[in-house]
Amino acid sequence: MFDTVVIATDGSESAARSVETAVDFARRFEAEVHALYVIDTDEIENSPAEIREDLATAIKSAGDDALAFAEDEAGGAIELVTAVREGDPHTEITTYADAVDADVIAMGTRGRDGDHAFLLGSVAEAVVRSASQPVLTVRQLEDAEPA
Repeated sequence: MFDTVVIATDGSESAARSVETAVDFARRFEAEVHALYVIDTDEIENSPAEIREDLATAIKSAGDDALAFAEDEAGGAIELVTAVREGDPHTEITTYADAVDADVIAMGTRGRDGDHAFLLGSVAEAVVRSASQPVLTVRQLEDAEPA
């Protein structure tokens, strides 16, 4: 039923929980997993010129760490492909998922504060609205919540 799972990760705690959940999901279905990190080029381009190079290096390093975490979670028990793309995150995630013929996209989400706490984060919401595949969103647990 699920042969290919794309996990969109940004290295956040919410994304780490989605990696753990999606890897477990993929094991159950013996699915191939693609861990994807997107470098948001707008974030770099819209930063002051004097810090762009350092920011780009830091973002790339965060991506390497996020993908290494996914590899560690997979532990060799499932096939894992890692990929880095540059551009608009939600566009790159959905384009990549289509390119690898993914059956599902998994990603974390952080709720917004205040009255809108039930809403998805902006990238997750955009992916849910535009993806041709089902999207498994995994919310970050509060410190006091049991896993």
